[in-house]
Amino acid sequence: MTTTSTSTKNPTKKEMFAEIIALAEGRPTTVSLPAIVEFASHEIELLEKKAATPRKPTATQVENEAFATEILSHLTAVDMPKSIKELQEEVPSLAALSNQRISHILSALVNAEKLEKTYVKKTPFFCVK
Repeated sequence: MTTTSTSTKNPTKKEMFAEIIALAEGRPTTVSLPAIVEFASHEIELLEKKAATPRKPTATQVENEAFATEILSHLTAVDMPKSIKELQEEVPSLAALSNQRISHILSALVNAEKLEKTYVKKTPFFCVK
């Protein structure tokens, strides 16, 4: 089923993936099976290495962490649930942010189980757990 290539040229990634597809479909391949296995193993190693590499946060993520800290300290100080609009009015640094961005930051804090979210007449309110 497999035939070995007589050319000395190394196949490109695209060609190797085409060979894998041909192999899966039961068609003859021009690359040897050990070469295909070696290629696939190498690609898996590259993916694992990339996944293990720690990523540094973006500038927006760093900003959001600072805003999250401010929100937590404010909600701890007032000790009562606040809506997004109230937070924008009471925390000066949040005034310039959109509701969607503040909502995203608050959702992250809720997912991290640092805040609790409750609804009053369809309006979400947030308080420290």
